[in-house]
Amino acid sequence: MSSSRRLADIAQHVGVSQATVSRVLNDKPGISQATRDAVLTALDVLGYERPNKLRGERTRLVGLVLPEMTNPVFPALAEAMAGALAKRAFSVVLCTRTVDGVPEADYVRMLLDQQVSGVIFAGGHYQEMEADHGHYAALRERALPTVLINAAVDGLGFPQVCTDDGHGVEMAYQHLAALGHQRIGLLLGPADHVPSARKLAAYLAFDGAALVGRAPFAVAEAQVAAGHLIGQGATALICASDVTAIGAIRAAHRMGLSVPRDISIVGYDDSPMMAFTDPPLTTVRQPVDAMGHAAVSLLLQQIDGRAAPAEELFFEPELVVRYSAAPFSRPSPGQSPAVQVS
Repeated sequence: MSSSRRLADIAQHVGVSQATVSRVLNDKPGISQATRDAVLTALDVLGYERPNKLRGERTRLVGLVLPEMTNPVFPALAEAMAGALAKRAFSVVLCTRTVDGVPEADYVRMLLDQQVSGVIFAGGHYQEMEADHGHYAALRERALPTVLINAAVDGLGFPQVCTDDGHGVEMAYQHLAALGHQRIGLLLGPADHVPSARKLAAYLAFDGAALVGRAPFAVAEAQVAAGHLIGQGATALICASDVTAIGAIRAAHRMGLSVPRDISIVGYDDSPMMAFTDPPLTTVRQPVDAMGHAAVSLLLQQIDGRAAPAEELFFEPELVVRYSAAPFSRPSPGQSPAVQVS
C-alpha cells in the first residue's frame, strides 16, 4: 500500500491532517502528546507497522473491562466475547474491577500502555452518573475503538450494546400483576446507576405506590433492602439482578417466609445456574451471547477503520418463568402476611 494512502487512512481515522500524521511518523516536534498518541494508536488499530524509530509494536490485544466476576453474568459475557475475538486472532486482556481492587482508570492507563487495539466495557463507571468519567476522555483522544455494554451516561460518544431495561421490568410487572399481586416492590441498584433509573421509570408507569428499595449488587446488602420492602407489605419483588434476587430469597427465608408461597421474587439477567436455585428463579433473561457478539462486531468494525454508530443497539429481554413467583393468596385467619422489620 502506498505511503500517501497510509497517510490518508490514518488522518481520516484520527481526524487530523495528513501533514500532522507525517510529522508524527517522522518524529517531528510541535505536535501535542494527545495527537501523537492518537496517531500511533491508529497505526496499531489499522494494521500498519510503526517506523523503527518509534517505540513499541502493534498488538492484537483487546481489553475486556468487567466490574466483577462473582456475578455469573459477567464471566458468561467474557466467554462469549473472548470466543468471538479469538476467531479474528485477537487475544484478550481481562481486567476485573472490584471494590478493593484496581481502579477502572488505572486499567485504562495500563491498556493504553499495552497498545491494545480496542476496549470493551461490560459494566463500569460509565453507568454511574456521579462517578468520574475522565479516563474515558483518554480513549476518545486516542481514537481507540471502544464499546460499552448496557446503558451509559449521556455524552460519552461510544457505541453501546444494551438490553431494553424498561421492557424487562414491564414484562416482570405484568407477569406478577397477572398472578394477582398488587403490592409489587422494586429492588434496584444505587440511585446514580443508569440501568436502574431506566427500570424505575418503567415501574413507575405501572405503580404509583412506589415500593422501591436500593442496594449495591451484592447478596448481603440486597438481603437487608429486600427485608425492608417485605416489611412494608410487598407480596412480590422485581430485582435488578439475579444476585440481588438471591439476596431477596435469603431475606424471605430469614423472616420465616416461603418463596413463592408468601413472597414472589423475579430476578434479572438469567445468569448461569439460576435454573438450579431453591426455588428455581423466575427472571428476565438478557441475551448475553448475542450482546457479546454484537459488542465484538462493533469493536472490529472500528478496528477495521469503519465508523460505528455512537448510539445504543437495543436487545429485547425475555421473561423466563420458573418457580420463584406464584399466584397471590391472602393469608389465612391468624397468619401474619409479613414480618415487620425496623
